[in-house]
Amino acid sequence: MTIVYSLISRDKNVLAEYTATSVTGNFPTVTRVLLGKIPGNVNTTMAYQYDQFMFHYIVEDGLTYLSMSDELNKHRIPLNFLQDIKTRFRAQYTAEQCLNAFAFGMNEGFSPVLSEVMTHYNSGNPLTLDGNTDHIGKVQGQMEEVKEVMVQNIEKVLERGEKIELLVDKTEQLSQTAFKFNSTSRSLQRTMYWRKVKRRVLIGVAVIVALYALSATACGGLDFHNCRK
Repeated sequence: MTIVYSLISRDKNVLAEYTATSVTGNFPTVTRVLLGKIPGNVNTTMAYQYDQFMFHYIVEDGLTYLSMSDELNKHRIPLNFLQDIKTRFRAQYTAEQCLNAFAFGMNEGFSPVLSEVMTHYNSGNPLTLDGNTDHIGKVQGQMEEVKEVMVQNIEKVLERGEKIELLVDKTEQLSQTAFKFNSTSRSLQRTMYWRKVKRRVLIGVAVIVALYALSATACGGLDFHNCRK
């Protein structure tokens, strides 16, 4: 189980987010679409399946705490993680600050917290970062809710045209992709370079011809007889 992405938002307004350094992908784009489907005024806990990934989220008091993990049918760690970051976020910011914050207004202050807590839970430790078990009971109850009624395929909440292919690459899988990209990039760069060279040569020839024509006209013809006197 690896948590690869997390955010905290007020409606569609993302206040803070963090992506694990071991992955890259377009999941921030996917989560923006999902946020548009989450009723921010209803306290709830839910999990959405998207291909081989799971999006867990908790909505409480108008704020959404969301995570993305790379294994299905495992809810305890992501939900415990969300409870942990929720507790920390509420301790660090007041309700008024959250209500008035601009997009990413808490990112500088809370993204490092998301990173630290995510690293802790990805290590396989089910306890909170402080070493207590305060969240475990809550998580057990939320797990039962999720198992019974709240695990849905994300396609059920997306309208036609909203489905976005989820692209995620782990760093150990990137070398081949990077090689292909770099090869294509170098080929394109060479093509663009020779196009520029050809264009400059043509411009240079055109300038020389134009100067020759002007000089010939001024000197009485192609033999430049007026200029040789």
